[in-house]
Amino acid sequence: MKIKKAILTGGGHATRLHPITTTINKHLLPIANKPMIFHAIEKAVKAGVEEIFINTNPGDKDLQQHIGDGGHWGIKITFFEQTGGPQGIAHVVKEAEKFIGNDPFMFYLSDNILLGNLNEMFEEFTKNKYDCMLALSEVKDPERFGVPVFDKDNKLVDVLEKPENPPNNFAVTGIYLYGPKVFFQAFDHIERSARGEYEISSIHSYLLKQGKSVGAKEITGWWKDTGKIDDLLIANHLLLEKMDDKDFPNHGTIENGAQINGNVHVGRGSQISKDVVLKGPTIIGENCVLKNCIIGPCTSLGSGCDINGARIEDSIILDNAEIDTDLFIKDSIIGKNVKFTKKSSDDGRSMVIGDKTIIEH
Repeated sequence: MKIKKAILTGGGHATRLHPITTTINKHLLPIANKPMIFHAIEKAVKAGVEEIFINTNPGDKDLQQHIGDGGHWGIKITFFEQTGGPQGIAHVVKEAEKFIGNDPFMFYLSDNILLGNLNEMFEEFTKNKYDCMLALSEVKDPERFGVPVFDKDNKLVDVLEKPENPPNNFAVTGIYLYGPKVFFQAFDHIERSARGEYEISSIHSYLLKQGKSVGAKEITGWWKDTGKIDDLLIANHLLLEKMDDKDFPNHGTIENGAQINGNVHVGRGSQISKDVVLKGPTIIGENCVLKNCIIGPCTSLGSGCDINGARIEDSIILDNAEIDTDLFIKDSIIGKNVKFTKKSSDDGRSMVIGDKTIIEH
């Protein structure tokens, strides 16, 4: 039985990504100038998923406005609010039971970015008739994740949630496949963890102890859980580097004398002056104005940005940022409508800075 349905996460508050996520849903943060959740949707569609269900925070309509009904991808997308407050990601799946019914499905944490595809995992799940299948990746900090436990014959026997002393360096990534009914049957037998949440690892541990057929497959290529600012920048960097040449068309106005080195995409309506240097891989959004600046490599500028005099590399700049100064900006994320200006005198700086902002001077 092939998987045609998927649940994607769209809720949560992403406090580790403040202050950026105080005004934007984490799953809409741009990675390579594309909302993060779009990458997850595209992976699901390429694997054969035809219907997606996305959970949202109560009252949050931003995802619906940006994603729509799925017609853009030729599928159907339904949104549902997570009730009762945050109760763990296993509870997100439980809330979608009425949509899944008796069908097999994928659960995908949308803040997971991977370079490979899911087709092989889907095919192996179907071929071996697994009850559940987990995607694994070797990491440096397994204590942040669910960690698989193998016996002496390298057979998966348990999953531990964020163990203090991990038995290995593998993490269970945020991509899970389930056969009909097995998840919801397991959910009825697990309890909240010490932190008051229904842990997804408890589901997998229960299934293994009940003798269910649980497969595990290491993800080929690169995978990243974008739970921290550094993770977002690394994901942006690697996705830009792995994009095809055809993904870097130039639709803007580029004056003679401007230097373009490597793969650079310039969006429609953008104006690049003759004294600008663009270093690929870099994406410039629509309706940007660039003067006397150096942008890139590995930088994404959102739409409507106005840059004059700055040098920016390895950074994510959101829509409508205005940077009119000779700053060298690196390894940074700059939010929407942020404004940098140069003061002509040296009698102090005027600033409006929100909570948890980081400034290096």
